[in-house]
Amino acid sequence: MNTTTIGNRTVGELVAEDYRVALIFKNHGIDFCCGGKRTVERACRDKEISVELIETEIFTIQNQGSAENHKFNEWSPSFLVDYIVNIHHAYVNNNLGLITEFANKVAKVHGDQHPENIRIADIWLEIAAELTTHMKKEELMLFPYIRKMESEGKVPKSVFGTVVNPVSMMEAEHESVGDLMKEIQALSNNYTPPATACNTYRVLYAKLKEFQDDLFQHIHLENNILFPKIVKLEAQFADNQEEVL
Repeated sequence: MNTTTIGNRTVGELVAEDYRVALIFKNHGIDFCCGGKRTVERACRDKEISVELIETEIFTIQNQGSAENHKFNEWSPSFLVDYIVNIHHAYVNNNLGLITEFANKVAKVHGDQHPENIRIADIWLEIAAELTTHMKKEELMLFPYIRKMESEGKVPKSVFGTVVNPVSMMEAEHESVGDLMKEIQALSNNYTPPATACNTYRVLYAKLKEFQDDLFQHIHLENNILFPKIVKLEAQFADNQEEVL
């Protein structure tokens, strides 16, 4: 996408080219669905927004970094926790409302001809509720325990006993929400909208795919890297404390 020509292109073209741009337009109150045939310049003029601002935000999205080069295995548990909260929990919190809005709209407008979207909207509400509760439990109980254990170099007192207990619960919840996302993936034909789908329909499916990709990376970091680290660390500290006693 060449940012120097963005003003002359239509809103719909840019969203079709990169679905992430839809959030930029939404944040500025620019209709990318029914109003998708307007040029960006016209849309910005109507909203009294500078084209340069939109160009800058699109350029920023295009140049966002990737997590592919991070050496997660080398990070300390506390650093991993901070990364998960600041990147993945923040992503979930920033996208739950947006996807809920789009899912409900698509279900309402297209549910008669494509009833799978009604089921998708219902499943999405389950996912949103589960993740909201899940992340609170991590941020209020498990993650503070991890930080305290690492900073003090010993096993802290807790209401849940060994860390294995909350870890087992988190893993079960990961599996549950992962299965729900896979159900949406199947219902949406692997996030493939019909040829006649409007922009909101297309953005919904693109956002759901993006959400699933982020969620599975999120779960991978916890299940396969963070949790084994903290279970091992707790066992080491417990052994040291028993030797001292």
